[in-house]
This record gives sequence, C-alpha cells and structure tokens, in this order.
Amino acid sequence: MRSDKQEDGAGPMSVSPVQQSYLKAGLWMVGWHAAMLMLVVAGRETTRELNVFEIMELRSLIGLVLFYPLVLRHGGFAAMRSARPWLLVGRNVFHYAAQYLWFLALTLIPVAQVVSIEFTMPIWTAIMAAIFLSETITWRKCVAIVLGIAGVAIIVRPGIGASNIGHLVMLVAAFGFGTAIVMMKSLTRTDAVMVIIFWMLVIQSAIGFGPALYYWSWPSLHVWPWIVVVAFCGTFSHYCFTNAMRYADATIVVPMDFLRVPLSAMAGWLVYSENIDLLTIVGAVVILAGNLLNLARPAPVAAKAAA
Repeated sequence: MRSDKQEDGAGPMSVSPVQQSYLKAGLWMVGWHAAMLMLVVAGRETTRELNVFEIMELRSLIGLVLFYPLVLRHGGFAAMRSARPWLLVGRNVFHYAAQYLWFLALTLIPVAQVVSIEFTMPIWTAIMAAIFLSETITWRKCVAIVLGIAGVAIIVRPGIGASNIGHLVMLVAAFGFGTAIVMMKSLTRTDAVMVIIFWMLVIQSAIGFGPALYYWSWPSLHVWPWIVVVAFCGTFSHYCFTNAMRYADATIVVPMDFLRVPLSAMAGWLVYSENIDLLTIVGAVVILAGNLLNLARPAPVAAKAAA
C-alpha cells in the first residue's frame, strides 16, 4: 500500500497500486453517502437565497481553505503536481458542465424524470470503463446496474409523456458525470487522491468565477453556516468517493451510489416530514439486492488434481 507522504519533500506525491478491497471501498462510500445526505439539506437551504453559480463557487473556494491543512500535511503545494494535468482539466470540465446541465434540466422537466435519467450514469460508466480502462463487465455488474435502475424507477415513478429537450439535456448530464468518473478512476492510477481533489477545487473555482461574479449577491448571515456545510460536504464527499475508486473498479463503486436515492428519501422524511410509501421501500430493497450481488465475490474454482 502506498504512503501519502512525500519522499524528498519537493516532488509530487507518488502513487503505488493498492490491493483491491470491496470492504474498504464500501466504507469510503459510507462516508460519501453521509456527506451527500448533509449536502442535500444544506443545498436546499442555500438555494432559497443564492444563485447556483454562486453556491458552486463558494463551495470550491471555502473547500480549498478547509482542504489546505491536509495539503500542508502531505507536502504542501509542491506535492500537488499532477502526472497528467490535462486529464485533470478535462475531468473537471466534464464534471462542472454536468452539474450545470443537471440544474438546467430541473427547470425543464419534472424532478422524478431528472433523477431517473441521472441514474443511467452507471451504464455510461460501465461502458467507458470497459473501453478505456479495460475493466470487465461481468454478469453480476450487469444485473446490479439493471436492478439499480429498476429500483430508482420504482421509487421516483417517472411519468410517461412526450419527448422534451430537458430529457436530452439530462441524458447529456448523465453522460458527463459518467465520463468524469471514468477519467477520475484513470487518474487514481497515477495521481494521489490529494492531488485529484486539490485540483478539482482549483479548476472548478476558475471555471465558475465569471458566472458567480455576474450573479453575485452577498449571502445573509443566517445562510453562511449552510454554505460552510455545502463546502465541507462537497469537498470531502469527493475525497471519500475518490478513495473508494482506489479500492475497487468503477463498475463496482458506481452502483453503490444507487443507495443515495432511498437514503435521500429517508432524510426527507426525517428532516422535512416527507412521506415514504411502500414503493419507496420496495425500490430500496431492489437497489440493495443489486449492490449485494455486485459485491459478492465469485466462488473459487476448485483446483484440478494433479495427474
């Protein structure tokens, strides 16, 4: 297992292959889900007052401040050099654009349809990971993806209607998220997690500076704590997710994210007294079944007796 410490105090952080572990990947995904659930609540509170571009910019800038102690601990800015800087830039362009398109789709089609199309992301991730990362698409992974999508459809129950430009916008967003995930998985082979997250904050701060400045209005005092929560969870959720990608294939990690839908429904019930019906429970069970099947290791093949 690699050490995150810099050897000479001057060069970039080195990355060595790590032993694959579904348990460690799952534990990092627990952190991802916890942060994302807090982000749902904080995001809802901040959007009551602020423009999305402003929220995204404050998330990145404050996230840099919160992340700096870890950067300092792991060698400072000198250790944040990337082996593939242009791949870092490309990954963050896709990720930022996908976030923008996701919010745009919310203004064009119902939320249920946005969520349903968003979770086509594992399909794009699995296909591109197989093409560009040589990951194997096993029957377990295929079934996990199908059950995940089925579970999400059961929960959100999207309506059936005429074609809408919003559907295409959201499909492009899902493709963008899937592309960003595959690029991030590739980056974990050469760049340390610290480097990937640091440059995510820097690059997305630069991308969003102009739009945020255009829509800028000073947040009121009561919304600042929510902004800090958004910044903290938005930063360290990615830290957890990137670490999960180090310990398992993208086609293993991404289907775990299907659990975010029933968990978000539960958070809505606890925080906002939103109802959870029987179909939500059924959908959660279907999603969980797909994840458990995906995480189950195949039975070892008995060695043939020597002749």
